[in-house]
Amino acid sequence: MADDSNRSVRLLCRPKHLNKGSDPGIHYWLVGSPFLPPLTIASILRCIHTLASSSSPDLRKESEDLRTLIPKGFEVIGALVTGDDTGARAAIDAACELRKLLYGEGTGEDQPLIGAVFGSDSGDLRFFVSESRNATSLDPVTSIIHEQHPEKCVWENGCLLRCELPIKLPLYYPLKNPTDVEKAYVRATEAIIAKLRDPQAVYILETLNKTSMDVPAPAIIRGVQLDLHTNLSKTRLAKGDDGFDASSLSCSYFSLNSKAGSPAFSAENADTIQVSVFFNSLGPSSESAAPVAEYHPVQEEARLVVVDTKLDVLCYSSRELPLRHAVSSLIIPGLIDQLNILQNSMLPNLLAQHPQLKAFHFSPPGILHPITVFYELRFGETEMKQVEVRRSLHSRLGLPYDRPLLRIANALDISKLKNSGTVSVQKGSTLLRDVHIGIPSSGVTGGTVSLVQGSYEYFHYLQDGYNDSGWGCAYRSLQTIISWFRLQNYSSIEVPSHREIQQSLVEIGDKDPSFIGSREWIGAIELSFVLDKLLGVTCKVINVRSGAELPEKCRELALHFETQSGGVLAYTLLGVDYNEASGDCAFLILDPHYTGTDDLKKIINGGWCGWKKAVDNKGKNFFLHDKFYNLLLPQRPNMV
Repeated sequence: MADDSNRSVRLLCRPKHLNKGSDPGIHYWLVGSPFLPPLTIASILRCIHTLASSSSPDLRKESEDLRTLIPKGFEVIGALVTGDDTGARAAIDAACELRKLLYGEGTGEDQPLIGAVFGSDSGDLRFFVSESRNATSLDPVTSIIHEQHPEKCVWENGCLLRCELPIKLPLYYPLKNPTDVEKAYVRATEAIIAKLRDPQAVYILETLNKTSMDVPAPAIIRGVQLDLHTNLSKTRLAKGDDGFDASSLSCSYFSLNSKAGSPAFSAENADTIQVSVFFNSLGPSSESAAPVAEYHPVQEEARLVVVDTKLDVLCYSSRELPLRHAVSSLIIPGLIDQLNILQNSMLPNLLAQHPQLKAFHFSPPGILHPITVFYELRFGETEMKQVEVRRSLHSRLGLPYDRPLLRIANALDISKLKNSGTVSVQKGSTLLRDVHIGIPSSGVTGGTVSLVQGSYEYFHYLQDGYNDSGWGCAYRSLQTIISWFRLQNYSSIEVPSHREIQQSLVEIGDKDPSFIGSREWIGAIELSFVLDKLLGVTCKVINVRSGAELPEKCRELALHFETQSGGVLAYTLLGVDYNEASGDCAFLILDPHYTGTDDLKKIINGGWCGWKKAVDNKGKNFFLHDKFYNLLLPQRPNMV
């Protein structure tokens, strides 16, 4: 869709975990989009299936995974190998064969493909381009553009389309020949695919943002208006909407032109168009007639099994793509892919186990586009079968193995508008969230800042009308830390009240029953007991004999925030700024002793969240020299 004479490769990401000396072979697939400039690499996905007889990729298994994972609107545009430059041809050939499996024979034969080579000795990354599937020569790429704002590149002119389609298939099969149910399922699937392409089908498109005062009217696309053979790479994009004819409207018709503040470029903040499908089973007739029912008795005893599921497709598009092409080339192919995926997954065990597959969409960190995953709901998230599925996905996406990024609780909730403010969206909570963002710098010259990673809620004295002033600071800090584990989806338990914290300590035998309902202080050790009991989280405790020794712990605290990310008590420590050469350091403190209203400006200006040096400019010690301190360092669970 852009000028094909441009032979620069534009990198929006880099491959992860490639090291010198990596084994030769296909390691990654390169993913681009017809809506981005040519030869733009939006994401790089690991190849995880290889043939048993060689190190070559198992293209059939790879295609089965990627057909689900990569949303329509993105596509495989190349491959990456380790070795010397001769491997570029093998990379392009593998990408070409994978594209045949994913998109069909003859699709995009003139599509330029990229062969990337990672030098196993040099560590250099080089790119070669094949101008088309039948090209015999490869052109080396000398210009590589590392995009400084990759999210903006993808989402400034991009949007999402989402289509949910409930499916209920009654399948009858003869009792004497139960395998006939498979034939019935295939016929039912084919019938739905035919209905999706039928000229009588109706597609209604509308915005998901219902809060705007100027909501565009829904657009109706009829099956007769569709072009089911559209080549997106050659589709002319609309520069404006010409009237109100739905066949000429583009996706920009549903864009929100006025967004408060600076736009946030991400899948979560993208304009989303909801697509609903209606099948018209009654064709037009010039004659009126009474309805007719026909009865066909079965010739032998039969059984009924009902497949009850829901398709859930998420697609990426340019805002300038005409709506009818978005339905023809994105929504319908996406629905057909999911129908075939469900069929292939369910048929082997349809009568025995009746799988319960459900699609979930995720936007994991470091991946510019959303992904779609089918989970089997008959298995709990902690069962090994589900854990192995997630570990495989983490491997393909280059995600860490100690963070539950692809658990169901982390799935995109596209039906809800994202709250872009500082108020927490966790289960209706109105607590302030991430209050340290945007505070002034620490004043440490040449220091390295290590901060809490992820979101948390700010708990402090007198919240919810509960008077714990003078004794509840550690309880409040513990609540803040548990909110961090909740918001990172390590746990789904509610943040415990003071009484529930006390109840936990009594249940493990650390306190007597009289402790419940009291106003007794607790410290780092008690908090470690509660985290272990309620969340299964282990903690490391650092004993500091005097406040004067705290700066000596900066290096260890920095490592904690870089690898574990949880807070530290009994002030809640959110980070450190440490200059290893000079020893100068500052601590980012979230103070639970605040007693005012949840006014962010008041909290920041009053120093209740801010950088504190061990000794300030006036020579005052923040940490008392005649007091000892226990630093509680919760450890991140090693889980996916």
